[in-house]
Amino acid sequence: MTSAALEAFIAQAGSLSREPRSAADCVLALAPLMFDLIEHAGSFLLPQHYRSAPGGYTRNLVYEAPDDSLSLYSIVWQPGQWTPVHDHGSWGVVGVVEGVLEERNYVRLSPDRGADEGIELVRGGAILLRQGAVTSFVPNPDHIHITGVPIERPRAVSLHLYGRMMSSFNVYDVEARTRRRIEVAHNES
Repeated sequence: MTSAALEAFIAQAGSLSREPRSAADCVLALAPLMFDLIEHAGSFLLPQHYRSAPGGYTRNLVYEAPDDSLSLYSIVWQPGQWTPVHDHGSWGVVGVVEGVLEERNYVRLSPDRGADEGIELVRGGAILLRQGAVTSFVPNPDHIHITGVPIERPRAVSLHLYGRMMSSFNVYDVEARTRRRIEVAHNES
């Protein structure tokens, strides 16, 4: 089941992402569309898009392009749930449907972007995204961050559009100064 708002968003996102443009231009064009989409989330988010688990944040697939060029997830964050430190290897646009989502960024100081060891990361800034907020990112080349909800805040729900099927990403061990690629699961809708 889809709504007119979701169908229009998917059609526009697919068209914009296929045009020859930089990742920065793509997210610039898509951010206003995400802003409009989250206003209509109640028309297409179903109970299965709000599934959560006590062990960690939950990714619920809303849309997957047949060619894996786009994916849209509803992500549910219970209090105290965080991603690992990670990058996406893709552009993305995120809109907050409910609650406050927190993003803590990292800066990679080590020069060899292709290395999986000897990675020096330092904490960067933090961003607090309230209901209705939209943010975006591009691989620069990494865009390393951790996202979640502190234990003292209520649940958050966000929509995440990626420029690929987001079935894997790089996770970083800040102490060990390493990164590795992991597969990430999601619930089918």
